[in-house]
This record gives sequence, structure tokens and C-alpha cells, in this order.
Amino acid sequence: MNFIESIIQRLTSNPDYPMITEMLGERPIPVASSKILELIGRGRTTLDELGVTAGDRVVLLAPNSHRWVAADLSILSAGAIVVPMYARQNPAELVEMMHDCEPKAVVVASPQLGKAITEVWPEAPITTFSAFFDSEASTHPPVERNEDSEVTIIYTSGSTGSPKGVVTTIGNTDFMLGATRQALENLLAHNEHAERMFHYLPFCFAGSRITLWTQLLRGIGLVISTDLNALIDELKGAQPTYFLNVPMLLERIKNGVEAKIREKPAPVQWLYDAGKKGFMRMSANEARPGDALAWRLSRKVILRKIRMQIGPKLQCLICGSAPLGEDTQRWFEMLEIPVYQIYGLTETTAIVTIDHPDKVTPGRVGPAINGIETKLGEGEELLVRGPNIFARYWNRPESTAAAFVDGWFRTGDRADIDAHGNWRIVGRVKNLLVPTSGHNVAPEPIEQQLVETIEGVEHAVLIGHARPFITAIITGETTAAALEEGVELVNKGLPHYRRIRTFHHSKTPFTIENGLLTANQKIRRNHIEKAYSDQVEAMYS
Repeated sequence: MNFIESIIQRLTSNPDYPMITEMLGERPIPVASSKILELIGRGRTTLDELGVTAGDRVVLLAPNSHRWVAADLSILSAGAIVVPMYARQNPAELVEMMHDCEPKAVVVASPQLGKAITEVWPEAPITTFSAFFDSEASTHPPVERNEDSEVTIIYTSGSTGSPKGVVTTIGNTDFMLGATRQALENLLAHNEHAERMFHYLPFCFAGSRITLWTQLLRGIGLVISTDLNALIDELKGAQPTYFLNVPMLLERIKNGVEAKIREKPAPVQWLYDAGKKGFMRMSANEARPGDALAWRLSRKVILRKIRMQIGPKLQCLICGSAPLGEDTQRWFEMLEIPVYQIYGLTETTAIVTIDHPDKVTPGRVGPAINGIETKLGEGEELLVRGPNIFARYWNRPESTAAAFVDGWFRTGDRADIDAHGNWRIVGRVKNLLVPTSGHNVAPEPIEQQLVETIEGVEHAVLIGHARPFITAIITGETTAAALEEGVELVNKGLPHYRRIRTFHHSKTPFTIENGLLTANQKIRRNHIEKAYSDQVEAMYS
């Protein structure tokens, strides 16, 4: 029985259970399994009416909701290939991907989304949710598939070029869901509260979709965000025991808390700083006399209150998509909220490594999960082999061939491994800067240091390839004095060829809407360097 059949069976056997709960501010809106099953059946009928058959591509373009879940499962059970896309992405970029995969239907959440697509592609085969779920419910079982059957195409972020459609199979997905199920049970072995997972990341991303399917298979379900602008209220109402994150949110939580601490009376600030410094030194095995006392007192008076504000039932956090800074990870540990890191790519069916709860090393992303092989290749590039590796890039045989060396998938990430088998991701191979001095400079670790060191900084992008020295573009609400001090502090720990000689500060953030971030919040370096070309040239003039 494949994962599609197993999920349908789980929904059928628990008709009254709220497998999806949507948050409306602080108010939870439970959706019973029977309702999702009814919508799946309605969607199956509509797909038949549209002439969708096994192997056809169907684009799913909508924000997270129980209807998204139902539409996804409906298309999968019809034997079609789901192509999930990000509803906030530029319509022209979305249409470029649609033309590539040639969908039989484009299922959208609303007429407004449909109109945005048809303005770019007038002939787009648009079907809105209201029409998709308007038919009589079919009772057809899921179409039979084998492990090589292709089930989804997810397009890469396009941070270093045109997006490529990553094709994954039943076999890829079945393997990964078994691995994630076991990993979650390991992470939650000592959970004090009834398990309740909150989710705000878009389901169209590989990691989010695997998370969704894992929870449906486990029969636990998800509490989902419906409005990112109300995320704080939703978290209050959801009372989760854990949730999946990207580093940006955790950094914002940390920065927001510390900004509020700076508004408190001087004794509170002093106690917080003393406790934090004490904890950080103890974590690094560099404890000084009095550190343990300062940490215990700070925990009793301040830190436990912060923890309760973040989440009174929170047992842990899971973080992926990009490397999480060591300081940020230790900060949450200081609050007694462990953060477990995950590493993976769309091509690896979302996951390669995951932290083991007893062997967490801040700044590292854990060991490879059981059944997956990893090793270092040329240029310290991480290579991966296993049943999780994608089938091919859609319509790109040359790109598919170039993604492998001797049967190993080339991740494009530079990495290293410690004595405990925990991997650390250093940065993208393609992002390596080589200034005219001939030295190699990985930008990501330095950029992370800038974000963690300077209060208010949201993004930092290093420039310097084929140039005489390293510069940076830095965004965020911060002061010139804080920037100068922070850059100097970061530079002190770097060799001369990695030091930032000068920088440009912009208060305008990088966003998906202005084209400087990808749909999954990764920086688009080429776009940024082009957008700030005048400022870059001024730094080198």
C-alpha cells in the first residue's frame, strides 16, 4: 500500500477526527476527516470531467488550507502528477513554470489568483476551488501506481538560474515518509504534553508537504496558519508542542525579545546579559566563576517568562531550509527550547540529515537518516545516494545527468562532518567568492555572523568575486553606529582576505515581491547585485 492509499485509509477510519485545524486568529477551526474525504471525492469527479488522466500534470496554486490538502490528495488519487506552486510568487514566474510542465488543469484558490495567471497566460486552463469542489463526490479508490510512478513536480527556487522541475516518485516518497515518521517519534519520545503540531510554511515546498503527509499518515494531523500577519495570535491559540521553522523566524523571535529587554530597567538588562553570557560560556566549556549562578538566577527571574511567552507547551522546534546560526540555536537552548536542525533539498525528497535529540551540536544539521549514504566529493561538495533521490528534472535530461557523479547526487553544498557524524553546511559551491587575491571565501558563514551580531539586520550579502576585496550589502532597521561596530567585531575573527572593507546599508528589505528573495526565502544573489549595481560600483570606486 503506497502513501496515497494509506492516507485515504487513515482518513476513512477516523471520520470524526479533526485531521486539519485552521487557525482564525486565536480561534481554532477543526475540519473533520470526513469533510476532507468529501472534498477529495468532489475533486475526483471534476478531474474526470476535465479529462485528467494518469500522468497528466495538474498545477495547484493556493495558500494553505484544508481545501489545499483535499485538492492535493484528490489529484494524487486520480493518478495525476501534482505541481504545487507558491501563491505569492510573481505571476510571470509561475507561468514560466506552467509552460514548462504543460498542465492539463490549473487549480487555484480564488478568481483573483486565476485572473493574475490569465493576464500573463490568457489560455491557462484555470479551475477555481469553488468549481473544483462543486461536483457530486466520487467514490473511486486511488488509481493504482508502482514505486516508479511519478507523483509530483516541485520547481527549484531559481536562486542561481531558471527553476527546474524536480520529479519525485512513489518510491521516493514512501521511503521518506517512513524515515520522517521514525525521526519524529525519536524527537518527541519525552513529550510532556499531548502532541500538537502547528504549521505556517507553505505546503507547496517539499519539506512542508512531507511534514503534512507524515502527520496525516500518523493520524495526528496539523494545526495550520491561515494568515501570516496574525502569526503571533495563531500561535497563542494553537498552543503547539512543536513546529517547523526557517531560520529567519527564529532570528526574528530572538531579535524581538532582545529589543524588548533593552526597554527594561537597567537591573533587568544586566541580569539578562549576565545569564546569557554565563550560559554561552558554559555551553562552550569556557565557564568562569559565577556563570552558573548568573544563569540560574536569570532563568528564574527572566528566561522562564520569555519561554512561556514564546509557547507555554512548546517542547522543541524543528528548523530547516537554510543553516541556523549557532548563536541563535544556543539562545533557544538557553530558554530550554531545543532546536533540531534538518538538512535536505527538493531533489532529496526534502531531507538528508536530521539532528538526533541526544547528539545535537549547535551549528550542525545532524547525521544522515538511516538508509541514506553521504560523502564528500571534489571541492568538499556533499554527495548523497539513496532511495530518496529524485527521478529526474522535468524535460531536462542534460541537467539531470549533470546532477550526478558516479551515481551520487551532487547537492551543490560545501560541507564538513565531525567525529560524531554530524554534518555542517558551509555554503553553496556556486556562491564561493574568489577575489583577485585568489583566496576562496564562502559568503554564507560571514553573512550569518552579521545577521546575528548586529541588532536589526535582516539580510547581509557579500560581494567580491573577481574584485580586490570583500564588501557587503546589508538591510534592516539599524543604526550606522551599530553597523560600524558590528562589522568591526565580525572582522576581528576573520583572516584579512575575508574581512569586509566597506558596506552599503539599505532600509528596504529583500522580499519575494521585489524579486530579491526566492519563494522559499533564499536570497537571489545575482538579482541583488544587479539591483544594487550603482552602490556596488561606488564601494569599489
